[in-house]
Amino acid sequence: MAAGQPPEWVVETTGLGKVYREGSVKAVDGLNLRIRKGEIYALIGANGSGKTTTVNLLSGCLFPTSGSIKVLGQDIPERRHAVAAEVGVAPQEYALYNDLTVEQNLWFFARLYGMSRKEFEDRLGELLPILKLEDRRGTSVYNLSGGMKRRVSIACAMVHQPRLIFLDEATVGIDPVLRSFFWEYFRSLTAGGMTIVLTSHVMDEAERADRIGLMRAGRLIEEGTPREIKERNAASSIEEVFLKLSGREVIDE
Repeated sequence: MAAGQPPEWVVETTGLGKVYREGSVKAVDGLNLRIRKGEIYALIGANGSGKTTTVNLLSGCLFPTSGSIKVLGQDIPERRHAVAAEVGVAPQEYALYNDLTVEQNLWFFARLYGMSRKEFEDRLGELLPILKLEDRRGTSVYNLSGGMKRRVSIACAMVHQPRLIFLDEATVGIDPVLRSFFWEYFRSLTAGGMTIVLTSHVMDEAERADRIGLMRAGRLIEEGTPREIKERNAASSIEEVFLKLSGREVIDE
């Protein structure tokens, strides 16, 4: 973004709410959120704080109970199909077909986004080396480790080169060396204009994001750059901030 220009918001919510169990559970409660083009935004919080529900609402997988959502300038969920080709999602639970190979899973998602075989092959040549999956191209997903399945899930979310990608606990189960490599790759993507929204309960990983939103009981209770958040809370790490603001409580899912 050029100096002096207003930010381009790719995600905007106003008073966003999601209620379950006939109103007894507020998974998301009056969430006001704005995420800029080309940034990595990390939603952090304890289990049950509303992170995954928020991602599902933003991606159009869930319908809100109240409030409004705009993604890439379109009203969600009403206009979710209009932006589907420009959004990628790597869910917390693997959305993969165990009886298909790595390549077949990727081709399935590529066809959903209308990619030709040549476009797919070119993209495959980029993604497989980055995600260290070249030698697993013909392996069925059933025979992969949890970490490798996570990599395939990320590849499926990115195969169509979306403008916005949601990664829900996407680096869980991936070894530290590969996780560091991923972050370098994420940085190269945002430098090209992609926006990445991720959830994580790994606090040191969250510190690598451009901005962080800390959720508790469905609400955003702290937000800013890692440095801003630590300074405001007189803390040396995001984990320390998390423990201070969460009250060290464990929330049942």
